[in-house]
This record gives sequence, C-alpha cells and structure tokens, in this order.
Amino acid sequence: MMIETGHPTLSIRRQCELVGLNRAAYYWQPASESPLNLELMQLIDQEYTCAPFYGYRKMTVRLNKQHGFAVNHKRIARLMGKMGLQAIYPRPRTSIPDRQHKKYPYLLRGLDIKRSNQVWAADITYVPMPHGFMYLVAILDWFSRFVVAWQLSTHWMALSVWRLSVRRCGMVSRKSSTQTKVCNSRLRHLPRN
Repeated sequence: MMIETGHPTLSIRRQCELVGLNRAAYYWQPASESPLNLELMQLIDQEYTCAPFYGYRKMTVRLNKQHGFAVNHKRIARLMGKMGLQAIYPRPRTSIPDRQHKKYPYLLRGLDIKRSNQVWAADITYVPMPHGFMYLVAILDWFSRFVVAWQLSTHWMALSVWRLSVRRCGMVSRKSSTQTKVCNSRLRHLPRN
C-alpha cells in the first residue's frame, strides 16, 4: 500500500492527505461473516446439494426443524443470495422463444476435435473455506482435458477471467494450427508434462 504505518516523519493523517485518501477509508475493513452464518452457509450448501429445488423458505424450515436453528427466512435468503444459490424449478414459458431474438447456432455440432487449443471450455465452482468461500475458475482444453489456466477469487465476478483470457489470448480458430498466445499475467499457467 502507498501509506507506511511506521514512517519516521510523516503521520498517517498527512500521508492520507497527500494521497487524497479519506482516513476512514484507510482504516475501514470489510465485515466478515459471523461463525453462526458460516455454519449456516455450510449447512445450506449441504442441503442444497441434496435438494436443489429448495428455495429460501423451505431451506429455512429445514434448518429450523432438522438442525435446530432458530433463524429467520430473511437471513437464509441473504446467505443463499451471497452464495449464488436459488431454487431450481421450471420457470414459466421457458421453451417459447421470442421471434425477435437472434438464434445462435451450436458451433460445436458435427465438429471433430482433433488437436489441442481447438476448443476451450470454462468451469467455475465455489470452494468452502474456514471464513467464507473462494471461487475457482478453470479454463480447459477439450481435446487434451488439460487445464490451460485457472484463478481463485473471493468474488463470483472471477468469471470475467474467462472473457479476458479469450480476448487477450484469442482462441485458436478451427482453420489455424498456431499455438495460443501467452495469456493474461493474472492467470496461472500450468506447464505441460
């Protein structure tokens, strides 16, 4: 950081002033989840894995009755939203397309994948940690099943790593046999054996 805590001549107040930073912003630390909320998030994850069709209402009833918690539905809704979980159920009129929308073809239909770097895929998952969750994004090569790049992040927006890597690296086209350019330096590249 640009502010030195133990600077011999400049106080923190003066350093913040020079940088143009409010002192409250310098001292601010994001609030972490309480141990109870972390325990609830872990139980929600387990219950959601077994019953992904449970929304926050049924999840609240399940946690209250089966696990003995006295929690409000609003807390469960907030925690499920923070985890990116929502009930899986048939949405109304999902199979009726709008005539004005452009229809995109499935580009891999009928394509023989015969070499590396011909097709990439992305996978994102969240990993439970002692004090919350980390999101893991992996970019895979379909032919070799090799992990091209990966990144851990504390926010679900890590999915933008896939978009950035495609923009910066460029996927090898079906007509070209050239190798992929070196990707974004924030991604971790694994050496091929």
